[in-house]
Amino acid sequence: MTTQSTVHFGTAGLRGPVGDGPECINIDVVERTTAGLARWLQDRCLGGGTVVVGRDARHGSAEFAVATAEVLAAEGFAVALLPRPLPTPLVPFAVRRLGAVAGVQITASHNPPTDNGYKVYLSGGAPLAAPADREIETAIARITQIRRSPVTPIDDTLLHEYLSRVATLPFGTRRDIRIALTPLHGVGGETVVAALRAAGFTDIHTVASQFVPDPDFPTVAFPNPEEPGTPDELLALAAAVNADIAIALDPDADRCAVGVPAPDGWRMLTGDETGALLGQRILAHAPTGSLVATTIVSSTLLGKIADARGFRSARTLTGFKWLVRAGDGLVYAYEEAVGHCADPDVVRDKDGISAAVLVADLAAELASENRTLLDTLDDLAVEFGVHATGQVSLRVEDLADITRIMNRVRAHPPAEIAGSPVETVDLSEVRGPLRTDAVTFTGRDLHVTVRPSGTEPKLKCYFEVVEPVPGRAALSAARAAALTRLESIRRFAQAL
Repeated sequence: MTTQSTVHFGTAGLRGPVGDGPECINIDVVERTTAGLARWLQDRCLGGGTVVVGRDARHGSAEFAVATAEVLAAEGFAVALLPRPLPTPLVPFAVRRLGAVAGVQITASHNPPTDNGYKVYLSGGAPLAAPADREIETAIARITQIRRSPVTPIDDTLLHEYLSRVATLPFGTRRDIRIALTPLHGVGGETVVAALRAAGFTDIHTVASQFVPDPDFPTVAFPNPEEPGTPDELLALAAAVNADIAIALDPDADRCAVGVPAPDGWRMLTGDETGALLGQRILAHAPTGSLVATTIVSSTLLGKIADARGFRSARTLTGFKWLVRAGDGLVYAYEEAVGHCADPDVVRDKDGISAAVLVADLAAELASENRTLLDTLDDLAVEFGVHATGQVSLRVEDLADITRIMNRVRAHPPAEIAGSPVETVDLSEVRGPLRTDAVTFTGRDLHVTVRPSGTEPKLKCYFEVVEPVPGRAALSAARAAALTRLESIRRFAQAL
């Protein structure tokens, strides 16, 4: 009998370092987890159904995916094992397309190269969420026997169907822009290029040193497009080829970061900026009564756009397992960590490839009007005020430090932040769907949230300030004032 895993379900599955022992990701842990998932499905009369299994190109992903598929097959499930390393969004797409009872993607997303993971999707294609996660852990603990049966991978039919769907997402007809792109050594390169070409975009330049999947991510310190320095090669390429837009996917291609030319050189948009742009774009073509959603740590701007345009908005806990369950009529959801769900009827999770196609579509239409994404952000700032956001991540070696800091914040909350009096709400004590391990501080046009990371050994502090803009001539001054306030909040966060 194998040793019981001590790696616990976090954000929709398992994630951790690859290595020996029950506290790491390895064959024993993957087999046992899969047997527990199979038992949980069988207990709900879903035995014998189809389960989709995919993988990225990280160390161990190939053998972990085969092990997952073979354990499921031995338990009587029909397994659709994807044929090679492919983007994570293909799994939730396939779960919905095939009417599968579950899906598993072997991936650690943008974690360091030492890590891997096991992401679970439930029937309908949404990421695993409570209480199913704890129920599966209970089923894992009951496993005493594990069997495996060979599985033959499927062909590329589902991939072609996915690309055909993504090609239908653009709203405009203009395609004459130049795109610089990187998959950051991940699995999204070929698929995103194929998706952009299927949608009509042909002038695509890629970062050659980062295009082929490489589990060591040799050109970046962290394979996360949000990290300072990670997009440098992309922005250098964009400047060299005089691109109109730059796009970076994370290693499993479920996140999309966007770079734009600015007066003082190329810069990356924040996830909140891209979220506002895509949200407004999608709402402009959405049915009456449609819903958009974002999280409690993301900007409040999208909700204000939706309200002003006559649509509905919602805020959820962090994670797309909550965002895609925000309510009926959902047409778009995003979180500040450059995750965008732009086609929730088909992919009920974040999808960097569909987001890349829609960003290119918007940029092309604006270019035909001699305008840019930054011009649209200026318009939104004039209409709703400057919404400036930031975050501080405090990485720890001892996870107990996170608990100690959270206890201190709860016991001694600040009376003011950045010169503004704030009210404190401990979300661990609220009732309802927003209950979580987090503390929020809210003041006049200021919002701060402190919470542990769900995927990494970090404490995160998210913050937003809003500065009114009395007229377009006052926009620069309002942005400067917002940045000053952000720096004051940043100092507060760094001192936690």
